[in-house]
Amino acid sequence: MKAADYIATFLENNGVTHVFELVGGMITFLLDSLHQHTSIKIVSMRHEQGAGFAAEGYGRMTGIPGVAMATSGPGATNLLTAIGSCYFDSTPAVFITGQVNRHEQKGERSIRQLGFQETDIVSMSRPITKAVWSVQDPEELPKRLAEAFALAVSGRPGPVLLDIPMDVQRAEVSDDFFDIKPVATGQPLELAGFAERLRQALQKAQRPLILAGGGVRLSHSAELLQKVAEHWGTPVVHSLMGVDILPASHPLRVGMIGSYGNRWANIAINESDMLIVLGSRLDIRQTGANVESFRGQRQIFHVDCEAGEMNNRVTQCDTLKCELSVFIEEMLTRSRFVYEAKAWRERLTMLQKAWPDTGEFRGLPGINPNMLMRELSAVSATAAAFVVDVGQHQMWAAQSLQLEPGQRFLTSGGMGAMGFALPASIGACLGADRRPVVMVAGDGGFQLNIQELQTIVGNGLPIKLVVMNNLCHGMVRQFQESYFKGRYQSTLWGYSAPNFAAVAGAYGIAAERVELPTEVPTALGRLWGNPSTPYLLEVMLDTRANAYPKMAFGRAISEMEPLATPMDMEGT
Repeated sequence: MKAADYIATFLENNGVTHVFELVGGMITFLLDSLHQHTSIKIVSMRHEQGAGFAAEGYGRMTGIPGVAMATSGPGATNLLTAIGSCYFDSTPAVFITGQVNRHEQKGERSIRQLGFQETDIVSMSRPITKAVWSVQDPEELPKRLAEAFALAVSGRPGPVLLDIPMDVQRAEVSDDFFDIKPVATGQPLELAGFAERLRQALQKAQRPLILAGGGVRLSHSAELLQKVAEHWGTPVVHSLMGVDILPASHPLRVGMIGSYGNRWANIAINESDMLIVLGSRLDIRQTGANVESFRGQRQIFHVDCEAGEMNNRVTQCDTLKCELSVFIEEMLTRSRFVYEAKAWRERLTMLQKAWPDTGEFRGLPGINPNMLMRELSAVSATAAAFVVDVGQHQMWAAQSLQLEPGQRFLTSGGMGAMGFALPASIGACLGADRRPVVMVAGDGGFQLNIQELQTIVGNGLPIKLVVMNNLCHGMVRQFQESYFKGRYQSTLWGYSAPNFAAVAGAYGIAAERVELPTEVPTALGRLWGNPSTPYLLEVMLDTRANAYPKMAFGRAISEMEPLATPMDMEGT
């Protein structure tokens, strides 16, 4: 069969229901084959970066590799940011780029380019993929496809890229299909000893905590994590990528830790005498610059599927390289007791009451962004996911959204890519069988991929768009306020934003703008007035609004702005 037909059939046979793309000459054979020979929905985006982020949203919601396609040259290079986002946040994805015919490739010639739009996307993407292959022989295509899908979901998930010349797409290949066999990791020999040491330490601990990171969700272990936490009676804090591991109503859920974590959760870390880290990298956004203070005298047990992520910044941890699902199952069978943590739980409850997230927004007029997130949660119980962009609004959302059981929280963590949320919400919505999705973005990030509003309209997607507009690049403006004496170059000076409600209207999306707290409840009602259609709500915020609390870098994790001042300069 023709190679392009083989690729299309392979994707359908392996559960792919949507492919995201922006058409270009070098992928026309692939798109034609998808159209003629499969029931896969081809989702035509307005920018290749949007296609990549949509594939990422789809992959996160389904666990099936998201698939994005782009033509050679600028099409392929426009995918790079989304590929990097999938790599750093461990999202299963397969990217397919078209390439010029083999006889048009420069090979070893000492020239920059031979074929039109010929670009070495393989070399460019290698540092941000689990694997990348240029398929020069049609007969290797079936094996490479199977390997790409297996690798994308095995171990720590991530993106794989296949670059396929157009004449290879037209060539004949065998119609034998390889089974996808994810790479088996096996059970580590040291699992039993580690589990027993942890069990004994937990029985002696007075103030234990579990720190749940994004790896819990990636390993499909969220339900298992809830069971083991209840099994032990141990409170759970989470990282930015772990917001959706436990529902907000769960009695053992404490809150988010880190640079912009809930103040009470950071205090809880500081006061704990034992920390069980599951699927979290302990990067600087979690620990702050003062690693010694984070480490303290507490016992730290760390489980991750990659050895290099443990005893990296935070050392002297008792570590286990293991799939989280395997480890948690072992702990569930090994020990059955409920930790009597009444005093510790009462302390955590008191801290949360003393430092409410909605009370951090002090002294400024207008809409309280943390309160807005709570109000948005209350009316969005039917949403499949909250898809959040990058900036101050990202932190307000992570601090204050109250997720229902089963609701997902998707954001760009490691890459921190502005422009993520709008296209990712498209992939998330389609991955959730077109259930409504809430997108939250700032005015700056929303403008990066605003063109994808047309993709929402063209596909009739029920995405509820909340744009928090403070008329600046707020997170960097806050950084300039702290470290540059209020010189707001390019965040306020030289920056502007349109009336987003008016822009949405031009795309045919119903929209409105609110400026006062009293307007919010009614506007949220209209946001959800028709759950099956898109709606844009633009919320105006005070330009001086800061995301608090914020870790005072150089100090202990529990010392946070504005009550403490930083000792070191941090990255934004």
